[in-house]
Amino acid sequence: MKLHKGFEDEYRRRHDAIWPELQALLHDAGIREYSIFLDEPSGTLFGVLQIADATRLDELPAQAVMQRWWAYMCDIMESNPDNSPVTTLLQEVFYKP
Repeated sequence: MKLHKGFEDEYRRRHDAIWPELQALLHDAGIREYSIFLDEPSGTLFGVLQIADATRLDELPAQAVMQRWWAYMCDIMESNPDNSPVTTLLQEVFYKP
């Protein structure tokens, strides 16, 4: 994902005050750990989460609270026409359990 320059503090502030209903949605989807990292020079955001069944992630975009969150965040990050964040899938090149 990509954050617009100058919105680093606002991005942190919004996530520090994440909505309880969004937290519940993520928990109900099976997400137990979720971290987002920021490379400040480039504005690149990198999310890492743990979930038992990754297909559950496909259900999230249809949820009203997720759509409201995207609308809330679209002014500070690159977004698609539906307000979802522009994402780039990365290929795993190394994993060591």
